[in-house]
Amino acid sequence: MHGEPKHSLAPASHTSSGHVKAENVYSKEHQKSFPRFYESFEETPLLIAILTYMSYAFLVVVGSIRDLLQYYGLDKKIAYQEPKLEGFVPLLHSWESFYTRYAYRRVRDCFNRPLASGAGSVFKVKERVSPDYGWSFNFSGRDIEALNFGSYNYLGFADEYPPCMNKVEQVTRELGVGVGGSKQELGYLAIHEELDCLMARYLGTEAAMTYPMGFATNSMNIPCLVQKGCLIISDELNHASLVLGARLSGANIKVFKHNDMKDLESILKEAIVKGHPKTKRPWKKILIVVEGVYSMEGSIVRLPEVIDLKKKYNAYLYLDEAHSIGALGPHGRGVVDYFGVNPRDVDILMGTYTKSFGAAGGYIGGSKRIINYLRAYSHSSIYAATMPAPVAQQIICVLKIIMGEDGTTEGEKRIAQLKWNSRYFRRKLKEMGLIIYGNRDSPVVPMLVYLPSKVTGFSRHVLERGLGVVVVGFPATPITQSRVRFCLSAAHNKESLDKALQIINETADYFRIKYSSQKPEDYAEEFIDD
Repeated sequence: MHGEPKHSLAPASHTSSGHVKAENVYSKEHQKSFPRFYESFEETPLLIAILTYMSYAFLVVVGSIRDLLQYYGLDKKIAYQEPKLEGFVPLLHSWESFYTRYAYRRVRDCFNRPLASGAGSVFKVKERVSPDYGWSFNFSGRDIEALNFGSYNYLGFADEYPPCMNKVEQVTRELGVGVGGSKQELGYLAIHEELDCLMARYLGTEAAMTYPMGFATNSMNIPCLVQKGCLIISDELNHASLVLGARLSGANIKVFKHNDMKDLESILKEAIVKGHPKTKRPWKKILIVVEGVYSMEGSIVRLPEVIDLKKKYNAYLYLDEAHSIGALGPHGRGVVDYFGVNPRDVDILMGTYTKSFGAAGGYIGGSKRIINYLRAYSHSSIYAATMPAPVAQQIICVLKIIMGEDGTTEGEKRIAQLKWNSRYFRRKLKEMGLIIYGNRDSPVVPMLVYLPSKVTGFSRHVLERGLGVVVVGFPATPITQSRVRFCLSAAHNKESLDKALQIINETADYFRIKYSSQKPEDYAEEFIDD
């Protein structure tokens, strides 16, 4: 590992006494300009929680009995069996194998569905059948056409015929589909420099750099910014890439409750007062790591309050805008734009191009010193092949549309359409009596279903009726919080939203999942336009 980076985040000057001068970051006038913050997290009904636990208990008991009967040859093996190859260790361990056999594999047709078209507002899904209880699949030959409410195509730029297609095709013919080298090994083309400069201008930072993979943007760069002797304070619901990057860094990690500013401040205070738990010396750096929009909860980070605490306790801030860049804010510049805060109050602005831009890869924006340091030391910069030129061109084209530099108002219209779609869709679901999580402006809309059988049943039922959705359950969520996750897009019009809502309403009645105890007056103010 490298020594303390001289050109990344400067060491924080904490004192062992813990006395830090408080700083009033935002004036009262500025605070009044922030959007009203409405988020909903209705508690799981007690009866449904009990039934959910009973469902998993029943699964374990019945599965264990069947395993025992099969061991003695008294029962037919109807679950998939992992092939036993001589000289090879099993792929799955005992409990993992048990859960995979009796839960995941039995409903695998609800996950990893192969698409047969572009990921636009409407897509085609290939129907699959399994001859061996979910171990392998064959195609039935039937394509199911459905409304796409499962892709991260927030601004609709991943449609089958996107507005940037001609320019991307031209760059493909001129520069090919691969670069064949990293940025430090003759892989940095003029189009990459153009993208980096345009991205920095879009974000409002001194500099920016792009990476070919979004996951690696987090996991490979966090270890460059903090090392042993530093402290990372991470939101408990942060993405796996942030968690992996934090663990690879060698820094100490503390987790605060999701979006809980009191808990975050409590951890910051303790970190300042007590210092490193072994040496009792001050931390070299304290890095707060949060996301803009949380993709499982649909919640938005309380960014102004996080910045307030960051400045008050002389810490640093790493903001992952994977699901918020392009999708939030009047100009589509993410959660920073949404709250109208200064982007330079955030030390590291990270995001991905896989959602709103209809492309691939990620970026990091910040000061020139930080970006220059990452260019020299980031593993993603040294070892990974540079982003393909056609992908870079797609991002450049989308950026210019969002920024209005294409001479049209198309970007502004798409951003406004996504905001309207998000609020309309959420309000209608709540009026149906469904439990919905998250912020009113989040394009990610989780709907709680709870019971595992109803999660898979819902997924199959709506697909047959022409609606494609993503369902998520344990262990990706807590046992009592299995859900359907809708992703809104600017490509959805009111007609497609209403059709989806009709399918959801009828399916929710069929499966009896309208658990909400809220009344219309409880959330009426939430959907009043600003």
